[in-house]
Amino acid sequence: MTLPKWLARLNRRFVNPRAVRRGRWPVLIHVGRKTGKIYRTPLDAHPIDDGYVFMVNYGPHTDWLRNALAAGDATLELGGESIRLTTPQLLPAPEAYALLPPDAKTPPAYVGVEECLVMREARVSGAFLP
Repeated sequence: MTLPKWLARLNRRFVNPRAVRRGRWPVLIHVGRKTGKIYRTPLDAHPIDDGYVFMVNYGPHTDWLRNALAAGDATLELGGESIRLTTPQLLPAPEAYALLPPDAKTPPAYVGVEECLVMREARVSGAFLP
């Protein structure tokens, strides 16, 4: 079970634009797979050794997830820094949670997160991209 679609539409229309403007949340910047338009989606970004884990609260058919998977990359704005992410991989939630530090907060069970997106920080010749 995932969160209802009506809640996703409400967030996309009213909550997300305000969250992006306020700059308090990590923002995933991704390109629309059909439109080529650049989108900015506020998400929880959970750091792991070589990248980030994103909870897929609204199921695998959410646009931000499908865009990141189709493009194969995205950019994460976090604390005034832009981090290039690549190699998106959809994992079952228990596998993704195992990558997180022991003190990381995960969604409550009633949210019903079944999958998570894992993306790795882009590297060139063993060095992080600027």
